Amino acid sequence: MSKTHFAAGRRFFLRAALLGGAATLSACSTAGLGPSEQSGAPPAAAPAPSAVTFGNGPTKVALILPLTQGAGQSAVGLSMRNAAELAIQDSGGNDITVIVKDDRSTPEGARDAAQGAIGEGATLILGPLFAGDVRAAAAVARPAGKPIIAFSTDLSIASRGVYLLSFLVEGYVDRIVDYAADQGKKSIAVLAPENEYANVATGALQQAAARRGLRVALIERYKPGAVKASVANVAALGPQIDSLFIPEQAAAMSDLARTLTAAGIDSRKVQILGTGLWNDARVLGLPALQGAWFATPDNAGFIAFAQRYRAKFGSDPTRVATLAYDSVSLAAALARTQGARAYSDDVLTNPTGFNGADGVFRFRADGGNQRALAVVQINHGATSVISPAPRSL
Repeated sequence: MSKTHFAAGRRFFLRAALLGGAATLSACSTAGLGPSEQSGAPPAAAPAPSAVTFGNGPTKVALILPLTQGAGQSAVGLSMRNAAELAIQDSGGNDITVIVKDDRSTPEGARDAAQGAIGEGATLILGPLFAGDVRAAAAVARPAGKPIIAFSTDLSIASRGVYLLSFLVEGYVDRIVDYAADQGKKSIAVLAPENEYANVATGALQQAAARRGLRVALIERYKPGAVKASVANVAALGPQIDSLFIPEQAAAMSDLARTLTAAGIDSRKVQILGTGLWNDARVLGLPALQGAWFATPDNAGFIAFAQRYRAKFGSDPTRVATLAYDSVSLAAALARTQGARAYSDDVLTNPTGFNGADGVFRFRADGGNQRALAVVQINHGATSVISPAPRSL
């Protein structure tokens, strides 16, 4: 990302569909979202070591996290570190040894962490979290021939050998546009803030609309606090559009929703579309967004993971903690089933992919990913699934 499950009494499984067959792992999780998409209270700020190891397997894997930020501890980094420990516990701990490194939330720290991890024999790097830190770590890992499974949502840093596990805005947009087109929508307007997330989302929307034959009638961009004129321009389209895409953060949606209502934009007449950022209580209760659609991972996996995390650590995980959990679980499974070629490009980019609690995902050869997402509708302050996540890609 950019600097912007086990249920009680029941074991879920993460299946890694590998070349030559499917191997079953005793692990599961949800892959994380961006920092603005995190839900759940951060864990208590208990002291955490800046460098620890988990597991006692012969294969060494590095996990680079922002354990500290400035002079203080990072709650997100600690939550991810805890999730990695839980993953090792659930996998049995005999396949890999995870070397946890603190990148100090800086590119320089990420570079130093990657150098240290490779010097200690790591064959795979998991993380870092932020885009600039991933670039710095990759500059060290690529010449050493060590692949990275990173947690950033910035697709521009992905490449062969630098794979992103996170949920990408492009995936949200593709899924919601495909669903809208399948429901007969023909003409769409875009109402988007002037920020990097919306830039990516708007570009992805234009590409997806062209692919599905939807007409993009208007793209309205607005600055913070200056949305009224842009909403008026959308409202002036009247029946010329049947859908409206709004790639806005949850925190800004309350004011925007009131503006939509004041301008006469009725979600019963114009289908409002969003991204996974809307899976937030601040959005779900807004009257103007009842009936809206957005793409999101199935939340059941995170709920089950959070229950297990809470039982072990006595606090709630951040939403992004599952990235660490899934990546460690996958690293352990591949080490167990694939031997010396476990982290080769052909194994990591196997088109059959892998199945976590959030559903199927696969790494693309260019370092991006594809994920199976559900489409949900907002109703009465909650979401209901109107198109389940597919079970294969």
